[in-house]
Amino acid sequence: MIRFDDPVQQEVWATVRALNDAWTQGNPDDLVHYFHRDMVAITATDRLRREGGADCIAGWKGFAEVARIHRWQEIDPIIHVYGDAAVVAYYYDIAFDMNGQTMNLGGRDMFFLVKEDGRWWVVADQFSSFPD
Repeated sequence: MIRFDDPVQQEVWATVRALNDAWTQGNPDDLVHYFHRDMVAITATDRLRREGGADCIAGWKGFAEVARIHRWQEIDPIIHVYGDAAVVAYYYDIAFDMNGQTMNLGGRDMFFLVKEDGRWWVVADQFSSFPD
């Protein structure tokens, strides 16, 4: 289990863990509680950036609907807090079935969060698989 000593880092990490649980093993619609309405994302599979929380949720939900996720793990996270903003970066390991194939992938993910109205919201995400 990953632990952070700083209570603010703990809040930020709890947010990231909850949102990852939502799309990997729960209900991706719950991302509405974590993705800011003005979020932007650069993903490994979309040529253009995703703009707005609804568009980002649609992307994560679309993946979760076509893939059967067996494993998701965050590895070696770091969290830097800057007042009411935070950056979270970690490596990930995922296994899923899609189109009749089992995929085992690793990559990296970086979130930017802001604290607004007393809670942490993801305003930006960029993720990709490890380069070959």
